[in-house]
Amino acid sequence: MLAALAFGSWMVQAQPADFIWTTQSANSSESMPLGGGDVGLNVWVEGDELLFYICRSGSYDEHNTLLKAGRVRLTIEGGDQQAPFSQTLRLSKSEMLVEMQGAKVTLWVDAFAPVVQVRVESPKAVMCEVAYENWRYQDRPYRKLEGRQNSHKWAKPAGLITTADTVLPTDHAVTFYHHNPARTLFDRTVEVEGMEPVKEQLWNPLAHLISGGRLWSGDLTYVGTQEGVYCSTDYRAWRFRTERPQRQVAFTIALHTKQSELVSPWITELEQVARTAMRGEKQAKQRTEQWWADFWQRSWIEGAGKATEITRNYTLFRYMLGCNRTGSDPTKFNGGLFTFDPEFVVAEQRFTPDFRNWGGGTMTAQNQRLVYWPMLRSGDFDLMPVEFNFYERMRENAELRSRYYWGHEGASFTEQIELFGLPNYMEYGTKRPEWFDKGVEYNAWLEHCWDTVLEFCQMILETYRYDRADIERYKPLIESSLRFFDEHYQYLASRRGRNRLDGNKKLILFPGSGCETYKMTYNASSTVAGLQRVLDTYIEVKQMQGDTAVAPWRALRDRIPEVPHRIVEGREMIAPAVAWERINNSETPQLYPVFPWRYYSMASEGSIEVARNTYLYDDHAVAMRSSKGWKQDNIWAAMLGQTEDAVRLTTEKLSNGPHRFPAFWGPGFDWTPDLNWGGSGAIGLQEMLMQTDGDRIVLFPAWPQEWDVRFKLHAPNQTTVECELRGGEVVQLRVLPESRAKDVKILLPKQ
Repeated sequence: MLAALAFGSWMVQAQPADFIWTTQSANSSESMPLGGGDVGLNVWVEGDELLFYICRSGSYDEHNTLLKAGRVRLTIEGGDQQAPFSQTLRLSKSEMLVEMQGAKVTLWVDAFAPVVQVRVESPKAVMCEVAYENWRYQDRPYRKLEGRQNSHKWAKPAGLITTADTVLPTDHAVTFYHHNPARTLFDRTVEVEGMEPVKEQLWNPLAHLISGGRLWSGDLTYVGTQEGVYCSTDYRAWRFRTERPQRQVAFTIALHTKQSELVSPWITELEQVARTAMRGEKQAKQRTEQWWADFWQRSWIEGAGKATEITRNYTLFRYMLGCNRTGSDPTKFNGGLFTFDPEFVVAEQRFTPDFRNWGGGTMTAQNQRLVYWPMLRSGDFDLMPVEFNFYERMRENAELRSRYYWGHEGASFTEQIELFGLPNYMEYGTKRPEWFDKGVEYNAWLEHCWDTVLEFCQMILETYRYDRADIERYKPLIESSLRFFDEHYQYLASRRGRNRLDGNKKLILFPGSGCETYKMTYNASSTVAGLQRVLDTYIEVKQMQGDTAVAPWRALRDRIPEVPHRIVEGREMIAPAVAWERINNSETPQLYPVFPWRYYSMASEGSIEVARNTYLYDDHAVAMRSSKGWKQDNIWAAMLGQTEDAVRLTTEKLSNGPHRFPAFWGPGFDWTPDLNWGGSGAIGLQEMLMQTDGDRIVLFPAWPQEWDVRFKLHAPNQTTVECELRGGEVVQLRVLPESRAKDVKILLPKQ
């Protein structure tokens, strides 16, 4: 039966359905996302005015806040006040259509350039006013708790301010930018962490960074400024109006980011972006629509009945990820490009629209990884290098850190890490004992937590296994990350005694950390499994590429200890570590050998009882179970065939969030939109439908038989699987290449 299905009819994927509102919004929390390339807009209509925030990846201020470029307000006068209203996100081509006062407003973002296009078309001539609004029109002192939007976090220095933007209007345009001073958060970090002797060797991406853009239109004329307040934030507006009623009005926004002491080079390059946008709008629109058409064809999950809502929200979440393909920096777990006024997330936090909890340029790796893991199964390999490049750029600073503090090689990446590769200085600790190891964070949650980089190393390797991606530029990152563990733990052992290895010639991974939870560990299972998996995959990939220089990596693999087990009430299960001193958080690292390290799943050849025992009977694992935020219990449930739990937890993850746009989940433990909430939900949904191990592909390992669904997902070895389940039966299945059909097993849980 399987062979017949495998060569059956091809499923034609319908473009994703439009997402439509027919009433206006109350405020920015009821906005829709729109984006492309590396630019995100929050768009909403409030009081008959269309507004949108603009955010571009990599636009950091001197304190490492991810700044919005500003807000735009469009007002139409003289239209039909009785005309029906609608706001439509056309997912198929990433375009928004707003019908208001009888006019049609079309917005889209270029997928290949940082350009926003807006066009108003009306059957009758109307007056239009467009205002560029900026709340950084003057220096802004920080208020209590506002430092949480950047790297100063909970203890901002006295007198801290965000310096004012520069805004330059002309007859038909306004140019706006934020120019960081020479001294930034980077300098404060280097001072606190005692690295001033090597400061000149460190890469500094914040000094003199300029971010901003230009809004212009031949249809609009500058008429002056006006001041106002939106939500709890004062702003200044630079206003442009049509000189007479018109049927068509268009305006364009071009953005640019550059490090430069002088503004003139930034202006020159911004003007080039603008000229290109003016000359090639039609061609840019065609390229953008084609990119999104290809994006939606490469992968999908469409459910019916009870699965309709969660698969729709999976699609909306994936759309938001697709809006940062070309970014200089990864899609941030704590809001991405689509944050809005913070008082609608936490009522007491009446800060500017730039606010997000847990910082703008700080990478929280345990959260960030969940945003990028689902891209493998969805086939969005072109979105993943943004994350990989982030780590590769930091690598030399992280290597210098190891040499400076400990005198050994290997990149030392911490959990809360800045975009320049050093720990966040507040997490590092500003009140440290003089005797404490200067390379270790003086922090109860983060001390000795080094292993999160391994997940990004594995993602890199998986892009080769899945898609034969070119990963040559990332091999130094993988090797340096592995070398750190080998050299650092031999270094620590040599400081305690004569032998660098234990009695079995294995590394002694002490002191370590099982996530942020099990502290001062001896051979934490999450670290051990990660080192085993990355080394095994790296050796495999090198051999697939014909590279026989694997002996050093085999030797290191032989030095990695075994994942520790324990017996609890007669049941064997994975231990968090051989030993630990305390429990500090609510993660479950003893299940990391299941995910992310995939040693146990429904596709595994061997027994998974040890992992199931851990999931079902480990007191800590059971007590900490949740669907909130970054919790990944839904993933473990799916991978271990616990269908009832997988359904419940994944449904809780992917059901409508608390805001009008249903994929704006959160804040969870972090912020809204909570993208690691969406990421963990997406991974769990994918694992319910398909699991892989080696050449094996198992379909529906944790999927309820009564839920109709159709999907296209990606598997290793450049394989795609398209399948439809209807009425409890697989009615269509196509595996490409066809030679992989023999590796597919259908495993539907019984009703």
